Amino acid sequence: MSKFGYISVILAILAASLWLLLIGESVNLPDVLALFDGTLGEGKKTIILEVRIPRILMAILIGVLLASSGVVTQSVFLNPLADPYIIGIASSATFGAVIAYLLKLDDIYYGVFAFIASAILSFVIFSLYKKSQSIATLLIIGIAFSSFLGSFTSFASYLIGEESFKITAWMMGYLGSASWKKLAIVFVPTLFTFIYFYMKRYELNILLSGDEEAKTLGIDAARLKKKLLLTSALAVSFSVAFTGMIGFVGLIIPHILRMLLRTSSNVVLIPASALVGALFLMVCDGVAKSILHPIEIPIGVITSFFGAPFFLFLALNSRKGL
Repeated sequence: MSKFGYISVILAILAASLWLLLIGESVNLPDVLALFDGTLGEGKKTIILEVRIPRILMAILIGVLLASSGVVTQSVFLNPLADPYIIGIASSATFGAVIAYLLKLDDIYYGVFAFIASAILSFVIFSLYKKSQSIATLLIIGIAFSSFLGSFTSFASYLIGEESFKITAWMMGYLGSASWKKLAIVFVPTLFTFIYFYMKRYELNILLSGDEEAKTLGIDAARLKKKLLLTSALAVSFSVAFTGMIGFVGLIIPHILRMLLRTSSNVVLIPASALVGALFLMVCDGVAKSILHPIEIPIGVITSFFGAPFFLFLALNSRKGL
């Protein structure tokens, strides 16, 4: 992507941020301007600084996590349908986070338990997929594990009783619980995973040529893929732990960019997907908040609305890998 492209996306993110600040009846543009000159009332100041800005920043971080992990997962599996949401990694992260909730642990343990569960399942999926290298096999594995772990999650929600609505709403994707504390927790894995993915961008490109090509260039493909999957699991787990199941971001964004930029190079796709993923999630959050205002639609519903038809299109047209 050209410098103009990056600048355009960054400007779009800034415009989307202003739009998200203004959605609702309590804050308008003069209020946002008053925030900078110190004349804004405490009530509206609290709404902007403690509710809306953390939510905007959370959308950006989660968009970066999901889109960049989607690029990497597809490169590892050499499969255009290998999105963490579809192949079951996100379901395992949900299962881990629910266990942490049942144990009444602190927020950070939601991400830790989600990471442990998703890391284990990532390696299981990778081991099973290596035997066939089939798109159908990958989808069947994802459906099977998602259904299996989903039954445990549903049972846990049943045990919770009256508070099960919180779990149900969270599982549909929700950014409204964002806070500065949660942002600080999510920022660390976001920064780490993005830097690691970008550092491995050239090796990821080599993996696109196959394991044999990587071996001739001195790369231990199996070891590298396991490290990348582990890091991708880290990204997905913290995303799920703090915002629930927000699907298809890691599927839609990389493919749209591949089509628009006409490249599969991770040198381009990783940073571009991170930025566009952030923008996409911000727009989806804005739509979720405004389309039935004052009722808020879970953001996972909006991303699935766009993602499910796109997934069907890819499934019907995918005859080979990347």
